[in-house]
Amino acid sequence: MSSDLPWLLTLDALEEAARGAADSRHFRAEVLRRLRTVMDFDWHVFALTDPVTGVGIDPLARIPDAREAARAIRLKYLTSTNRWTTLDVAASLGDRAAQSALWREIQEPAGVVDVASVVLREHANCWGFVDLWSRRAFRSDEMATLRAVAPGLAQAVRIIRGQSFQHPAAPPPASGPSVVLVDDSLSVVGQTADAAPWLRLLLPTPDQLTPIPAAVYNVAAQLLAREAGVDGSEPLARMPASDGSWVRVSAARVEPAQGIVVTIEPATMEERLDLFARAFALSVRERDVVLELSRGAATAEISTRLFVSPYTVQDHLKSVFEKTGVRSRRSLLARATGAHSQGPPQRAGPAPTPS
Repeated sequence: MSSDLPWLLTLDALEEAARGAADSRHFRAEVLRRLRTVMDFDWHVFALTDPVTGVGIDPLARIPDAREAARAIRLKYLTSTNRWTTLDVAASLGDRAAQSALWREIQEPAGVVDVASVVLREHANCWGFVDLWSRRAFRSDEMATLRAVAPGLAQAVRIIRGQSFQHPAAPPPASGPSVVLVDDSLSVVGQTADAAPWLRLLLPTPDQLTPIPAAVYNVAAQLLAREAGVDGSEPLARMPASDGSWVRVSAARVEPAQGIVVTIEPATMEERLDLFARAFALSVRERDVVLELSRGAATAEISTRLFVSPYTVQDHLKSVFEKTGVRSRRSLLARATGAHSQGPPQRAGPAPTPS
């Protein structure tokens, strides 16, 4: 990271903020506050994403008209200019603004002149993106700052995502998967009768209210982007719920082109374990060991199945314990699978060097 960065935006400072934050939203608000000390912007979107598909799950946003949120999401996904899935670290719209449907239809009418976009990518995992909307053009030194901040911010976001792995306070709703139906403008046109408990798990609200979490709009928008040939990623997002469990949200087309079905259901154990490994930057072998542990294997069995010595298995476990902040296999499995409560989450470890 650039030595010209103020300390508050360095890797060490961002990691410290991530470990000390109450949750990811508090952390992101603090990051935005720190960015404002070195650059000016008027509105923002700081979204977390599924690290595999890149689909958004929990945007922290302030835009000129909140009533335009669903429309803005749709246009964001259908716009290829500076799209986070193809962006090389950071870029501004500059003189390419007119290429963006989001800018033409929503941002320009609201007085936005330029948008600085940053992708938070660490190796093959996309942890989120930041869009900063401004009434003026961004300077080259401001964009250089964003490019310098991005690697450390990506790592810090990964760390705080690791803190999402905790024991669920309650089992998922017993009703099975729930469905929300939206049209191509992302307007909600219906939902199954039992959808409310699932929706409140993703966006807690009083019982008399039925919220529509941003993930519903995001997976539907990704389906539209895939159909339009803008991006080929699966319209799927896995995210932590308010009770500590993990949920998968996916979108599919109702044929023939009569709407989009968004399904909300528990994430599979395989998905949870994969996301756990990514959030704590486990190596391939470390992932294998955790997977075998989740299947009930002892050291000797793991050694045989992975064709390594028992001492190597123990070395891998020692590394996993250090990265995840646990001290026993039981505690590790509690965090990885959500099977038992083991107290507050610990910090994530450093990312491994890709092979």
